[in-house]
Amino acid sequence: MHAQARGLGRTILVAARTMALFTIALGIGYTLVITGVGQLALPAQANGSMLTGPGGDPVGSALIGQSFVDADGAPLLEYFQSRPSAAGDGYDADASSGSNLGPEHDDLIRAIGERKTQVAAFNGVAEEEVPVDAVTASSSGLDPHISPAYAAIQIDRVARARGIPAEQIRSLVAAHTRAPDAGYLGESRVNVLELNISLDELEG
Repeated sequence: MHAQARGLGRTILVAARTMALFTIALGIGYTLVITGVGQLALPAQANGSMLTGPGGDPVGSALIGQSFVDADGAPLLEYFQSRPSAAGDGYDADASSGSNLGPEHDDLIRAIGERKTQVAAFNGVAEEEVPVDAVTASSSGLDPHISPAYAAIQIDRVARARGIPAEQIRSLVAAHTRAPDAGYLGESRVNVLELNISLDELEG
């Protein structure tokens, strides 16, 4: 009986030591090593791909979209607007999600029609010119990009609001347009936050 008890105690002690060893090695050591490698090799990505405004203060992440609205939730004329978001109240990183409505759902069809009318009126274009990403949310609700087509219909409105020649704004959009990854993966895209930061920097 005493031998069995000693054997059980030894087994528990070995198990406890092994658990402590692997907790330190994998739970702490591995985490510190990977964090250090990330900070050295990819510091921007490791810290959330944060972007700073003209004043040097952080204004958001290049990976997470945001809305450009006033205190009442109305879109600001002087900024390029992001696509709709179904994440919480809009671009809520704690509530990432799409609408989960099918393409033939009455609520989605109605929302798309209303958004198309609003986007066309806000930008002074015909409804036929409004691209699909201007009226539909991404599956995550956090997409920071819009299509070049959506950026294009906003150029004149932003130019008027800022008193900047449209051609200058168009060149800025072109500079911020990214081609598909590896030349064929995905679509061409424009990061809205990066573009709006450049607009503010353009005006000093």
